[in-house]
Amino acid sequence: MRRIRIPDATIRRLPIYLRVLRELEDDDVAVISSADLAVRTGFSSEQIRKDLAYFGAFGVRGVGYSVSQLEDQLRRILGLDKEVRAALVGAGNLGTALTRYNVNRHKDVKIVAIFDNDPAKVGKTIEGVRVYPVEDIADIIRENEIKMGIITTPASSAEKVAELLVRAGIRAILNFAPVKLGSTDAVAVRNIDLTLEFESLAYYAAGEEKRPETS
Repeated sequence: MRRIRIPDATIRRLPIYLRVLRELEDDDVAVISSADLAVRTGFSSEQIRKDLAYFGAFGVRGVGYSVSQLEDQLRRILGLDKEVRAALVGAGNLGTALTRYNVNRHKDVKIVAIFDNDPAKVGKTIEGVRVYPVEDIADIIRENEIKMGIITTPASSAEKVAELLVRAGIRAILNFAPVKLGSTDAVAVRNIDLTLEFESLAYYAAGEEKRPETS
């Protein structure tokens, strides 16, 4: 039987649903309708039902979704029902900040190894996570069964780093380097270019006086 390819947009919405469900559980809400979930997430109830339908039947018509059960199902679908181990390459300012945030705030995806080509950083730890030399990427990733990579290197080395990660068995990459890396059937890539985000937001920060007049 041919497997259905899940749209990337659907995968991106699932963590938003999960976040809302966690908030509802914290507030002791047991059941939620698709209409209420739509209000809380900003997506239509039709879109939510369509997204969930890719993975099975959830909820009861006329009643809604069990918050705890749907949360458990989404965690399973996203692979968060067990620890997701990640490796970060680039122990500069951004890499250090991301590691500190991850260790202190994120319990589902855990950075367990950091790599850098600076001998002065190798052997040290950031929030308890050891920094290894880049040449150890393959061995450390395989030994620790790491499946996610995070790139915070300069643009000039990002593509080579991505190749090393993929050869080591990485299945997903979050790329913060200011260069676009492409996804493949075997590896999913998310590109986050902070420079482009800052520059596009500068348009709005500049105010009306910077915008062209229209007739």
